[in-house]
Amino acid sequence: MNESGHVPVLLDRILSTLGPAVGAPGALYVDGTLGMGGHAEAMLKTYPEVRLLGLDRDPVALERAGARLEPFGDRVTLVHAVYDELPGVLAKLGLDRIDAILFDLGVSSPQLDEPERGFAYSYDAPLDMRMDQTRGMTAADVVNTYAPADLTRILREYGEERFAQRVTSAIVRERAREPFTGTLRLADLVRTAIPAATRRSGGNPAKRTFQALRIEVNSELKVWERALPAALDALAVGGRAAVLSYHSLEDKITKRVLAERTTDHTPAGLPVMLPEFEPRFRLLTRGSEQASDEEISSNPRAASVRFRAVERVREDS
Repeated sequence: MNESGHVPVLLDRILSTLGPAVGAPGALYVDGTLGMGGHAEAMLKTYPEVRLLGLDRDPVALERAGARLEPFGDRVTLVHAVYDELPGVLAKLGLDRIDAILFDLGVSSPQLDEPERGFAYSYDAPLDMRMDQTRGMTAADVVNTYAPADLTRILREYGEERFAQRVTSAIVRERAREPFTGTLRLADLVRTAIPAATRRSGGNPAKRTFQALRIEVNSELKVWERALPAALDALAVGGRAAVLSYHSLEDKITKRVLAERTTDHTPAGLPVMLPEFEPRFRLLTRGSEQASDEEISSNPRAASVRFRAVERVREDS
């Protein structure tokens, strides 16, 4: 735990899972979602010969993590990049293989805790939600300019909002009167659009809408669909990948990609597995692992985590 109170999720599990892949001198560990640098710092301390390549799309996070990791000197390389840009980052650095990689998906604690970022619905702030505030559209752009059908789609698909049509109708009506600029007005509108019986349970009814907007603004699921296969392709034999996801949409993609990579694809009816169809990876977890009750009590962010991991066992044919 650092001075800000940030607690890395499933830290011991991550260290033990990735450890066998980074024991050799000069092993390269990639943190694809560096954030506050908690997992990265622990890896560097636990495995004193490992090198870190840390990526983050948030320049503020990179700056803070850089200060935290400064004592590790030239063992650390930090790059401002989205995690699906890993192949290009590796090429630019003259690297072709990595030994371990971690993805801790979703929004980071500092982004939620800083009102000006616009991720939270409990206080008023600019309707932004960009993880990288140097580029891209904001949540206000989505809310004020998307066609009703597109708004309904993202609320339903990304927010799993049962009342997506009702929320969209309320947004369209209100944005015609005055464009949305702040989080609180939108959160209040969503609350009134949700039926009273539903509002009485399940927490703040704006949660699902804000999740959907955040995912759309940052293209989170589309990025993840590209990033995980690219990361697996970059792993050396014996290399390991670990994923922490926090909602079903991320975990569904993770499960599908890992299943594809760990399944034998020998045509049905053949008496033996053919080498060219054998899986290149093996699962290190049975299904998705969750945090213990003890960890959740001390770190509420861990309540929704789902953990999956794989190891590369052979090169591609």
